[in-house]
Amino acid sequence: MKKDNPIKIGVIGLGHWGKNILRNLVHLNCVGAACDSNPEIIKERRKEFPQINYTQSFEAIIRNPEIQAVAIATPSATHHQLVKAAIIADKDVFVEKPLALNFPDGKELVELAKERKKILMVGHILQYHPAVRKLKELIEKGELGKIQYIYSNRLNIGRLRVEENILWSFAPHDISVILMLIGDQPIAVSGVGAAYLNEGIYDVTLTTLEFKNKVKAHIFVSWLHPFKEQKLVIVGSKAMAVFDDLTKEKLFVYPHRIEWEKGKIPVAHKAEYYCVPIEEGEPLQEEMRHFIQCIQERKSPITDGEEGLAVLKVLEEAEKAIHHRGLSVVIPGEPGYFIHPSSVVDEDVVIGAGTKIWHFSHILKNTQIGRNCIIGQNVMIGPDVKIGDRCKIQNNVSIYKGVTLEEEVFCGPSCVFTNVYNPRAFIERKDEFLPTIVKKGATIGANATIVCGVTIGRYSMVGAGAVVKSDVPDYAVVVGVPARQVGWACQCGVSLKKWTKDNQALCADCGRRYQLKDNKLQILEEGL
Repeated sequence: MKKDNPIKIGVIGLGHWGKNILRNLVHLNCVGAACDSNPEIIKERRKEFPQINYTQSFEAIIRNPEIQAVAIATPSATHHQLVKAAIIADKDVFVEKPLALNFPDGKELVELAKERKKILMVGHILQYHPAVRKLKELIEKGELGKIQYIYSNRLNIGRLRVEENILWSFAPHDISVILMLIGDQPIAVSGVGAAYLNEGIYDVTLTTLEFKNKVKAHIFVSWLHPFKEQKLVIVGSKAMAVFDDLTKEKLFVYPHRIEWEKGKIPVAHKAEYYCVPIEEGEPLQEEMRHFIQCIQERKSPITDGEEGLAVLKVLEEAEKAIHHRGLSVVIPGEPGYFIHPSSVVDEDVVIGAGTKIWHFSHILKNTQIGRNCIIGQNVMIGPDVKIGDRCKIQNNVSIYKGVTLEEEVFCGPSCVFTNVYNPRAFIERKDEFLPTIVKKGATIGANATIVCGVTIGRYSMVGAGAVVKSDVPDYAVVVGVPARQVGWACQCGVSLKKWTKDNQALCADCGRRYQLKDNKLQILEEGL
């Protein structure tokens, strides 16, 4: 720290956690002023730190030109408003978790900080814990092998909240650490929760994260537990590590190994654990030092606004999953991905970038949807369905198990796919599903029915209301009940009408030239 030009930080909120921030910043000689709306709390803090200038006015802090930054430790519901006001007042900001109470508010703060070139740091304290930093080092060196599973327990009995549930109160720390250790965002989140003390405010939640590399993690948090527990367990292929924040040594490694007897039976061989030495240091003081250093050097914090936004996204999706009674919610892995809040996405679903899923749709488990697809209202897809890139599926379409759509398929409103040829309500025939394939570029008209077990050819056209019971050739146009071929369509969708004596046709719209031979249409020349 530069003694000739010390950083002056205004501390906003001096209650349960704010008093600890104040204590550490006083130790670092960086407190410019301190604020709390409760005069009794100020009275208590003044007893310990009489040299500090106290106020009940947040405005007085952010209008003070001598104060370069603020540290906010107020109730979560105030974070968005206070952080925004501080950034607009040209202050760097440290804010306790969570960054905000919803993703749009958090994103607004991140973008505002970037626009005004202000430091925005979120209080995910465990990333500054010496034991967690050492754990990250062990993983990076490969000492635990391939990470397979992570679980975290943060349990207690004591301080209960009514302004936020246990998920938002306890889980942000664990989510932050798990994302840091994995180095990626989850592709799906599921969760369950229960509220016993106050209706609608969860006292216990269990959240599961799934990542692209097949690693899974779960986070169990509760403030209705008979004793305090704060443990993070990493299961690796070579060894297991335990971070226990309530013991003196903090970090332990268990070099257990699994061997396969006769190549078929897994047998665990236990080994003695050992303690991993870690550096001394109070995590909160290390966190405050990092904030000060970022202010001085104008560099992005480890837990910057983007990191806080990533944690906020997981919290939102976990809350949504709990609300849907444990259903897994897919998280967008790439920009442009959208799921309307009224829709439900089950576990183990993969959805490509740019895809939009609109109102009241349901995507069932193990379904794959490609990039830049449009899924309309009241659509059901799955389970185990594969949809290619750039498909358009209009309102009220159901695509059942056994159906595959290749790229650029168009499904008109209320078209129907079946998957059993002779269904009966009283006979189980799930093992008799017949596969249906709709090939690239095909169009299925509104209210058409595709009976299972057929292949719809490339760039073919199925007319509105048709009932398809047999394969449709590439480029064919079929209509009626049952569907019969009435012509051929160009790749661009225009009917081919003028044929030469040698069975060639030129598309009047795009200029593609085709040859018909043995009832198969092939492109001879590409058009404009």
